[in-house]
Amino acid sequence: MKLPRSGRALTAGAVAVATLITGGSMAGAAPATERPTSAAAAAPDIPIANVKAHLTQLQSIATANGGNRAHGRPGYQASLNYVKAKLDAAGFTTTVQRFTASGRTGYNLIADWPGGDADQVVMAGSHLDSVSSGPGINDNGSGSAAVLETALAVARSGHQPTKHLRFAWWGAEELGLVGSRYYVNSLGSTGRAKISGYLNFDMIGSPNPGYFVYDDDPTIEKTFKDYFAGLGVSTEIETEGDGRSDHAPFKNAGVPVGGLFTGAGYRKTSTQAAKWGGTAGQPFDRCYHSSCDTTANINDTALNRNSDAIAYAMWELSQ
Repeated sequence: MKLPRSGRALTAGAVAVATLITGGSMAGAAPATERPTSAAAAAPDIPIANVKAHLTQLQSIATANGGNRAHGRPGYQASLNYVKAKLDAAGFTTTVQRFTASGRTGYNLIADWPGGDADQVVMAGSHLDSVSSGPGINDNGSGSAAVLETALAVARSGHQPTKHLRFAWWGAEELGLVGSRYYVNSLGSTGRAKISGYLNFDMIGSPNPGYFVYDDDPTIEKTFKDYFAGLGVSTEIETEGDGRSDHAPFKNAGVPVGGLFTGAGYRKTSTQAAKWGGTAGQPFDRCYHSSCDTTANINDTALNRNSDAIAYAMWELSQ
């Protein structure tokens, strides 16, 4: 998640000419598995071990590339290559969208699952870049890994919903939502009208987690709330990241949006600790935008619940 405007440098003239490069072929101990008491959509359980394996790879990429996966740095390119290779092998049609921000080349990765009504697109996305000060495993390896594993679950199951499924990994979010804004602008009004809903996942494994649901589109919001109610987990409306992540360009363009969040620099209240556990008076993520945002900075239970919630929503909303 990007810093609020008061806490970050402004990026004037961030986006320049872009190129579309199409590729791909058409062809800690994990917590116990939880499922809602009822689930209308036949979504699979997302293996937490698989999601954590992706995080391990992202950590290794950061370690090998100066300790980060930031925009315009080798660690970002290696992260994109890792995700793209997984999707290509699974049969997605992948597109790399290139843009320029702050004098460096950035990339978005878009993955389309063949089939479904192309005039009704359900889309899930997360930003893949970290800040330059750390590896960005919760922010936002957590969302990126969970979205990736959900996409791979679609391929494993051979899921063929009524609507078309699309997944995205955004570049340069930490510079001010640059990649997602470029993508939304590139669609034009016709392309934007085809997106039935965009679901955003930014920081979903915070070590002192809360369970926050975006309250933008009521159908998407209800889908997530129903899922967590089935687990017996109460949720709150997300406010800390409102307008500060990649759902904002979609929302501003009139696309229905929703998403999940487990908290960043805000401190957990005693009331929240009573219902969610964790430590009152401490940040949801004490390593937010810091070098300690490593694989040790993940709450497995939160990551597991949110990963399964992504799959549930993608199956439910694409029927």
